[in-house]
Amino acid sequence: MSQAPRLDTEFVRAQFPALETGWAFMENAGGTVAARQVVDRVTDYMSRVHVQPHHAYDVSDEAGRLIVEGQRLMAEMIGAEPEEVMVGPNTTTNVFLLAQAIRSWFSPGDELIVTNIDHEANNGSWRRLEEFGVVIREWKFRPESGALALDDLDALLTDKTRLVCFTHCSNLTGAVNDVPALVRRIHDAGALACVDGVAYSAHRALDVKAWDVDFYLCSLYKVYGPHLSILYAKREHVERARNNNHYFLEDRLPLKLNPGGPNHELTAALAGVTDYFDAVHTHHYGVSNLPRLGRMKQVAELMSAHEEVIAQPFLDYLVNKREITLIGPASVGHEQRAPTFSFSVKDRTPLELARGLAREKIGVGTGHFYAARCVDALGYGEDGVTRASMVHYNTTEEVARLIATLDAII
Repeated sequence: MSQAPRLDTEFVRAQFPALETGWAFMENAGGTVAARQVVDRVTDYMSRVHVQPHHAYDVSDEAGRLIVEGQRLMAEMIGAEPEEVMVGPNTTTNVFLLAQAIRSWFSPGDELIVTNIDHEANNGSWRRLEEFGVVIREWKFRPESGALALDDLDALLTDKTRLVCFTHCSNLTGAVNDVPALVRRIHDAGALACVDGVAYSAHRALDVKAWDVDFYLCSLYKVYGPHLSILYAKREHVERARNNNHYFLEDRLPLKLNPGGPNHELTAALAGVTDYFDAVHTHHYGVSNLPRLGRMKQVAELMSAHEEVIAQPFLDYLVNKREITLIGPASVGHEQRAPTFSFSVKDRTPLELARGLAREKIGVGTGHFYAARCVDALGYGEDGVTRASMVHYNTTEEVARLIATLDAII
């Protein structure tokens, strides 16, 4: 068996115009920079076919075709059918729309389980259902691991549990949760699973059918694309859900979930996301007859292997520096965590650290990152924490710069 290739970072970085600026972007968990292919697709659409789509003339017909193609490719990318994938503006909005569409499924006294580790996107809209008599139960993460535990879920599941909402990977602790195992347990209890995959999707391939999730969410601006998000829902759930859209679109799947429909030029540009992954795959493996999901899995293996290599020195630094407290797993293994590192430094505020790093053109994030419940549970105040989050286009040289500059500030 031939050895898997190593990621060609020079080729990869050539696909991202923003990387030519000299900045080391280390706030990728908040949003990755866009691939050149995506930028080109937006420009092409708005330059040539920026008209109302789906009318009986050539330019309009092509506009419609490009929008449909972008949505279809996102479904292929995660292993779903087009009728099961809604393109929306962001994950917070998509969860809100989902909650409205399935609200009638719950009766007073029914129980929904949410967590205190999730980004608020997969939290707030569900908690608001309490006003309709739904009982909200909170699944608390384990601070020592930064992850959710199956035993703690077992203690919450009852015959009244209807839905469990949790994150695939914490955008703050970086810990990866075992989605297949958790979903099996949730289904055994007779409930549905809604998984936030936003912090996971930039690092690993998504396979919603293999995981048997009922609902899955992914923000595409964190997967090298435009500022859009996708909501996957099993077809039977989309069919059963209430219509959020105009009455005459009741039978249009999945458009019924999305009032007003998707952004035209950005949805068309989603083809650029798969253009990028295809380019990476062809560069490393040559022309392939593998289906898209199979190619995505191979590319994800390249990316995660590279991420482990570049993240290890930073993890070692965080763990061994006395003034630093690392949040989440002390491992770079792809099954345990994503390369998203939140930390605090004794006698230094997150903002001080971020400003010091910015002077050397290193971009990191600060605050609670919309996981305010998680930050509160960890005992951090209003300032929150500092977060450095890497993806496959980051390099060992950038990480060395990050370590040296951070060390000088501390």
